[in-house]
Amino acid sequence: MLNSALYDDAGKLVLRLTLGVLMLFHGFAKLGNGGSLNWIAGQLADVGLPGFIAYGVYVGEIVAPLMIIAGAYCRIGAAIIILNMMFAVGLAHVAELFMRNQHGGYALELHAFYTFTALTLALTGSGRFAVKPD
Repeated sequence: MLNSALYDDAGKLVLRLTLGVLMLFHGFAKLGNGGSLNWIAGQLADVGLPGFIAYGVYVGEIVAPLMIIAGAYCRIGAAIIILNMMFAVGLAHVAELFMRNQHGGYALELHAFYTFTALTLALTGSGRFAVKPD
């Protein structure tokens, strides 16, 4: 007989690793490119927000993914990624909200993937294969 709870927890682990590792690539790229942070600070200033908020990208793209990968405060890490994605879309991609890409897919499909995967983890939690299961 199949242990459905085991498969459920294994699925959450795969989901956590997928979101966390893929988001980390974005964070590490920003660490290696100081111009990215300056660009984000400029975008924030353009909408009247203080530039120091740009440092939040490191929380959303490095700290939160590490929380999710480890399964420590996974729901909080997922909520941070959702907030990070809301800022990304609001500051740089709002014009693409209702557009398709050159192949006919949704223009913001990667953003949607990150947002809804994070939402799924925020709702389901880490599963038992975690440092601090929730």
